[in-house]
Amino acid sequence: MITHRAYEFRIYPSRDQQDLIARTFGCVRLVYNYYLAEKKQRYEESKATLSYTDCAKDLTRLKKEKTFLKEVDSIALQQSLRHLDDAFTGFFKREKSGYPKFKSKRSSRRSYSTVCVNGNIRLEDGKIRLPKLGEVRIKKHREIPEDWILKSVTVKQTPSGKYFVSILFEYESQVEKKEVERSAGLDYSMPKLFVSSDGYSCEYPRFYRKTEEKLAREQRKLSKMEKGSSNYRKQKLVVARLHEKVANQRKDFLHKESLKLAQMYDRISIEDLDMKAMSKALHFGKSVHDNGWGMFTRMLEYKLQDRGGQLVKIDKWYPSSQICSGCGCIHPEVKDLNVREWFCDWCLEYHDRDINAAVNIREEGSRLRRETEMRESA
Repeated sequence: MITHRAYEFRIYPSRDQQDLIARTFGCVRLVYNYYLAEKKQRYEESKATLSYTDCAKDLTRLKKEKTFLKEVDSIALQQSLRHLDDAFTGFFKREKSGYPKFKSKRSSRRSYSTVCVNGNIRLEDGKIRLPKLGEVRIKKHREIPEDWILKSVTVKQTPSGKYFVSILFEYESQVEKKEVERSAGLDYSMPKLFVSSDGYSCEYPRFYRKTEEKLAREQRKLSKMEKGSSNYRKQKLVVARLHEKVANQRKDFLHKESLKLAQMYDRISIEDLDMKAMSKALHFGKSVHDNGWGMFTRMLEYKLQDRGGQLVKIDKWYPSSQICSGCGCIHPEVKDLNVREWFCDWCLEYHDRDINAAVNIREEGSRLRRETEMRESA
């Protein structure tokens, strides 16, 4: 089975290379915005659409008009057209993404993508060779197997000024599905991240909450400075570094916890939660977004797949907290989030709310998996 995997490495471009990267960011943004405006105008005037091929052909003319576009990687400009086409495809398929928006020059998200063609991108001797940039020093924190094929690269700059490359590899996967010997259910918990059916909880350190006071202080300083001044730029960098530190702490913690679970269990069941809706409905936006549940489940899924395991998602409306895991009796009064411990009236079994829900999620996930396997074998 063909599998794709992306790894992110930090790079250290020279001053000249940084200038060229900045120009590439600008050119990619210009091409994206130009053809987004062309698509909108064409549709308003004649109800016609511009395809990716039409835009790619017209890009040759645009380069003659704006000669500075020839100074940057031509494939990066073509990729910006592909991203625009993907944005429209996602919108018309009624996916979560809305109508494509113009990219702002002031956005803190700066990146461009390019594709490996005829070996124009290579990793060698602690450096990466990129189109137009040449060799750039890279911090290669892991070895890449020789049979992996480099497909594409995304160069990005963080708000704190650091540069990274995300490299996409393609390889032949030989992972075999394991027999399920150990399974678990995870119940989402706002302060703890999750509670497992075995009673284990990871006790999430709440990195954002710990930094919130310091972050508010630095942001107050920034708000009182004159925009565009030297002190404003320095203070903006201080705030960006604080946000970046919190994000890195969160990512590191979630990687370690997801790896631990993937090594312990063959099948893990979770609820398919809509975290964005939950943060609005419960008015706990900061707490919900702080622990990064969505990022955690994505990490857990691919780490289980790499080891032949399974991640099963059950319906978010399944009443896992209200069902007694002993006798199956439903207790609607347990809907109240303040009820943390309760006794079942029928079997008189004592329940911890989170552990009971996790056990029910595990059993429901096993049932759904059995049904899926039966349908596949029929």
